Amino acid sequence: MSDDSSGSGLPARTWLEKLKQVFSDHPLTRDEFLDQLRDAEHNDLFDREALNIIEGALQVADMQVREVMVPRAQMVCVQADQSPEAFLPAVINSAHSRFPVIGASKDEILGVLLAKDLLHLLLKKDRSQFSIRKHLRPARVIPESKRLNVLLNDFRSNRSHMAIVIDEYGGVAGLVTIEDVLEQIVGDIEDEYDVEDDSFIKSLGDDEFVVKALTPVDEFNSSFRTHFSERDFDTIGGVVMQQFGRLPRRGETLEREALRFQILNADSRRIRLLRVTRCAPQPASRMARPEEGRGRG
Repeated sequence: MSDDSSGSGLPARTWLEKLKQVFSDHPLTRDEFLDQLRDAEHNDLFDREALNIIEGALQVADMQVREVMVPRAQMVCVQADQSPEAFLPAVINSAHSRFPVIGASKDEILGVLLAKDLLHLLLKKDRSQFSIRKHLRPARVIPESKRLNVLLNDFRSNRSHMAIVIDEYGGVAGLVTIEDVLEQIVGDIEDEYDVEDDSFIKSLGDDEFVVKALTPVDEFNSSFRTHFSERDFDTIGGVVMQQFGRLPRRGETLEREALRFQILNADSRRIRLLRVTRCAPQPASRMARPEEGRGRG
């Protein structure tokens, strides 16, 4: 029995049939494909959230680990020779579930410690015999140039959730989790510990930074010695959108105040992530290197 929702006596087309009609003329490029998707969303074939997820999935294929990783300076690590009394406060305060275990420095990654492996310590009065090395899990090591879609597939195949990121010289550049990758597709994944995220600016080295579009304009100006209007805009994302005169797409760039802004992540409603690069060297007296992890809740 056919469904006739229009009352015309003709069978109503299914959602899939409507979508097939939208794509009856095969798009030649990704931009054309996205334009067709946006038209389909505008015609109520699916909702905006679904469109954002599709766009995010396409963007992930072009993004590298270095663009989303937690930088080295913000890594919460446990030293292999620490006693439980020494490292437990950091474990509890950070509320993470996995911790890199290091030797003499952060470049010496010995393995990964899972918070759940520490639960038995709560029942022990004498913790002097506890050895971190006996509870280490292998640490996955990946280059910072690895594509996010490839990394996501690796995470799924190996059933792992965190990887240590190294730079071209073999030093530890940071770490990345499966949550960092998924957030590029579905947006921020908040849990009970993610009420506030005060990390607005991440340094990639060589006068290159990844900046959240939600960075307050006054903080951006203070960090980069710029003079964008703090009266007209609240966030640097608003400033960049105004400079474009429209909502820019991923990969588009512009230059303002000796800085190059590249759109790293954006959906059909807003800019999410920017790459900011200094276009030319500035005198040492005027240089202001943004502090990693600086921000406001």
